[in-house]
Amino acid sequence: MASPRIAAVILAGGQGTRIRHLLPDLPKPMAEVHGRPFIDWVVRFLARQGIPQVIISTGYKAEVIFAHFASCDLPEMKITCVSESDPQGTGGGFLQAIADIPTPDAWLVCNGDSLILAPLAPLLETLQDDACSGALLGISVPDATNYGTLEHDAKSVLKRFAEKRPGQGVINAGVYLLKHELVARFPSQRPLSFETDVFPRLLSSGVKLRVVPVAGPFLDIGTPETLSQAAEFIAGNMPFFDEASSVSSS
Repeated sequence: MASPRIAAVILAGGQGTRIRHLLPDLPKPMAEVHGRPFIDWVVRFLARQGIPQVIISTGYKAEVIFAHFASCDLPEMKITCVSESDPQGTGGGFLQAIADIPTPDAWLVCNGDSLILAPLAPLLETLQDDACSGALLGISVPDATNYGTLEHDAKSVLKRFAEKRPGQGVINAGVYLLKHELVARFPSQRPLSFETDVFPRLLSSGVKLRVVPVAGPFLDIGTPETLSQAAEFIAGNMPFFDEASSVSSS
């Protein structure tokens, strides 16, 4: 299971414009799915994987997320919500969220509106490689026509983010494990995107990032069609979630 020196950051600051008409008073990650907000299931999945601490980077209607986790019962998790002062992008939101958090060995970054249900142990094991500064979780798919892919070499070292193309590929799951030492090497610009700013800068400076392909159920609730599939997705994968005991919130 995960080391207590790993803290997760959930990116939940987006406005969810494609499904705003379905959620006029809620940020996208707070869409109710199978009796709970979707982001609540994300946190429960992380708890099941042994992650002891979660920082939620909020933006649009942040107060709704704050209110939920102020009183939510989750198993043995310390949860902190941090609101963006203004839109910072995924990388910028991450940096603002961790600014006042005691430093762990590594940060696990994921999204509040998507889930890949696969064990995180193979990703976390990359921390044992001293030559590797981080890793990205990839999803092996038979056809990557509708997705950008992660190109890597024979040793699974990330080469670049590739454009959409047909055929088998490893697509970006939006789950990143970053050793804390990398934070000092992030670009200073704002807004700041992981995919278009942070990772290209790190790769160009010689940073070694590993791609960890996994196979498992995946859902992003960013469209009306995928949001409508979310309840069945959660209900059909309950072993990945732990609905036990208590939570410490701040």
